Amino acid sequence: MSATAIAPYTAITVPTQFVEANGIRFAYRRWGKEGKLPLVFNQHFTGNLDNWDPAVLDGLAEDREVIIFNNAGVASSTGEVPTTFAGMAKNAEAFIDALGLKQVDLLGFSIGGFVAQQIVLDRPELVRKLVLVGTGPRNQDVGDGQNGLTPETVRIFGATYDPPENLWLKVFFTDSEKSQAAGREFLKRYLSRTENPDLPISDKVAPAQMAAVAQWKTHPGKPLEYLKDIKQPTLVVSGNHELVCYAINSLHLAQNLPDAKLILYPDANHGSWYQYHDDFVFETNRFLNA
Repeated sequence: MSATAIAPYTAITVPTQFVEANGIRFAYRRWGKEGKLPLVFNQHFTGNLDNWDPAVLDGLAEDREVIIFNNAGVASSTGEVPTTFAGMAKNAEAFIDALGLKQVDLLGFSIGGFVAQQIVLDRPELVRKLVLVGTGPRNQDVGDGQNGLTPETVRIFGATYDPPENLWLKVFFTDSEKSQAAGREFLKRYLSRTENPDLPISDKVAPAQMAAVAQWKTHPGKPLEYLKDIKQPTLVVSGNHELVCYAINSLHLAQNLPDAKLILYPDANHGSWYQYHDDFVFETNRFLNA
């Protein structure tokens, strides 16, 4: 795609494209400023192309191309959702290869951070720098909830919300007045794409992703040891009141990765980078441009 084809788009207007690899038709969106390595995003639990914050995407797209995609079996991508993050990583690698990209910067959010770590382990030459948000290492007990989930996550996702999108006020933000106000602003951005939206996920996605979470938690081997093999400079981001993947997991990443920087946002939950989107964009650009 030429610069003229990419630059005019925003997260709200960029069209969905498709590319085939390994018998899978991957849905993706790609836009931003050419000239630097593209930043490829790996999505959270049950998320699709529409479940990103446009403020983050467009903020980063001012300085580089951003690429968001649905992995196999998610929303408008075909195929089956693997029940391991190793399987999801293989599919993500096939997607990147299908775009003809020899090297990328990589971002993983929540379970997308598990996928991103596995991609770097599989194909270290493919990734220049790594951004891990609201995620943690494998083989770590994140809480006393069900199937590797924290108790708070189980309660949050087990409740009902009216309207349904208010779920994200509990998942991504703390209960403080300031954080909830940021959450309401996020929801306005989150719901701002009304034309050509992505397809909803099927009822097969969550169980497969949950099985992968359980397997990640009980992965064989010495905990944290594998992180020494991830040599890429890494930016680790979390909130100090993170409930979905406790902030201690981000600290473990930063302590055990050979070249890692940790940002811990105040009064922030799983969506810390959405609450502090301007600062996140600034810090991520500084990290990627260094």
